Amino acid sequence: MQPAARIQTAIEIIDRIAMGEAAERALTNWARGARYAGSKDRAAVRDLVFDVLRRWRSCAALGGGETGRARVLGLLRLQGIDLDTMFVGGRHAPEPLGAADGAGRAPDGFEAWDVPDWIGARFEASLGEQAGATARALQGRASVFLRVNTLKSDVEGAIAALDQDGVVALPHGLSRTALAVMDGARQVARSTAFTDGLVELQDAASQAVVDFLPLEPGMRVLDYCAGGGGKTLAMGARIPGTRIDVHDADPKRMSDLAPRAARAGVPVQQVGRPTGPYDLVFADAPCSGSGAWRRSPEGKWRLTPEALEDLCRTQAEILQTCAGLVAPGGVLAYATCSVLSEENAGQTQIFHEQNPGWKALATRQFLPSDGGDGFFVACLRAP
Repeated sequence: MQPAARIQTAIEIIDRIAMGEAAERALTNWARGARYAGSKDRAAVRDLVFDVLRRWRSCAALGGGETGRARVLGLLRLQGIDLDTMFVGGRHAPEPLGAADGAGRAPDGFEAWDVPDWIGARFEASLGEQAGATARALQGRASVFLRVNTLKSDVEGAIAALDQDGVVALPHGLSRTALAVMDGARQVARSTAFTDGLVELQDAASQAVVDFLPLEPGMRVLDYCAGGGGKTLAMGARIPGTRIDVHDADPKRMSDLAPRAARAGVPVQQVGRPTGPYDLVFADAPCSGSGAWRRSPEGKWRLTPEALEDLCRTQAEILQTCAGLVAPGGVLAYATCSVLSEENAGQTQIFHEQNPGWKALATRQFLPSDGGDGFFVACLRAP
């Protein structure tokens, strides 16, 4: 596909997203019917679509409208691309620019932050002076990070193994096991280092959350909201040989966990109804995902105040359930990939009010300015 054809394809997909179709579904449906599109074409179209989603409001302002054409026009203006080389008309390219195309304007206020107004207000209430910087950080693409599996390698060995397959990675300061991929990100999944379990794809802040946990070998540990198991495997590497019990309200989310754990050398046991008591229960609760909107930017446009309230109720229920699984003197670790206070410190405050005797051990909020996604983690000691 020519660059102009990629632009036209992105315009059409963005129009479908604006009408309510999920971004991943829209991209998948297009790819299935576009056998002519190679892997580079699909990646380029995806990048265009997600760049617009990250800057949905500012692209509309810069493009002078809310259509897919206007938003892509705004993105290209932002990137300093010569519009006349892309809007050339013909069978597969966008029609040349005309009077109907808005001149555009500079975005302002929460529009410039690329968040809905109500979320902008929540950012200000939650983050204070860091609100604007956090919102703007979420406008860019996320870095690709790897976690070195210390059961099978060390940082230097993993870097060398990746280099043999054309992946350039460097240590990242947010976690002792984190590597930032500088080049060759699309080769990671095919690299020997990955297939042999030396490294796993995992955000640096996600790794730092696990570093924060008071894990010791021999503990009885439960990952209550295990999902795909990234943090399960990171915990397993911290306590070699210790089996970790895993649970999720939707077991299908854990469908890949067993083979991943086998590759990583981490013993896990799926439990349908955990009974406890556990020395440490880790609850990475469902949340708004606001700290990871660089990776899933559609989330900030789909989230509603009502949905956020539902999430907060679910989080409170999970905290109470997990508290009943912790052994006396054990630890309940609560985490989200959110930067909103009502999902984070607000939840732990309510928990303490409802559960006297529990003690706060430590709390940490990671922001995109720290280098990874936004995460929150709090460790609570049972009476």
